[in-house]
Amino acid sequence: MISLQPINIADHTFLSISVELPKTNLLMITNEIGYIMCGALDVGLLNEKLKDRKVIAGRAVGVKTIEELLEAPLESVTYEAENLGIKKGTIGRDALLAMI
Repeated sequence: MISLQPINIADHTFLSISVELPKTNLLMITNEIGYIMCGALDVGLLNEKLKDRKVIAGRAVGVKTIEELLEAPLESVTYEAENLGIKKGTIGRDALLAMI
């Protein structure tokens, strides 16, 4: 099942996307600037092979719900996210607010 839900954080709207897969869930929260995602995100690929795309993204591991993704510290972030002040350890919610 795929679920798309708007999320409001400090009067800013983001889109949460959940995809239920066998034995796991794919989770992400996005806006027009960037996104945070569960452990399925390959930050290394974005930083190295797709560097020219300048993707703003962060990855949290061990999360099972959108709520956990919002509260989890990011395990890794792209170079472009770092340029916005988003660092490893930034809480998901705070990272999203840096993307406005």
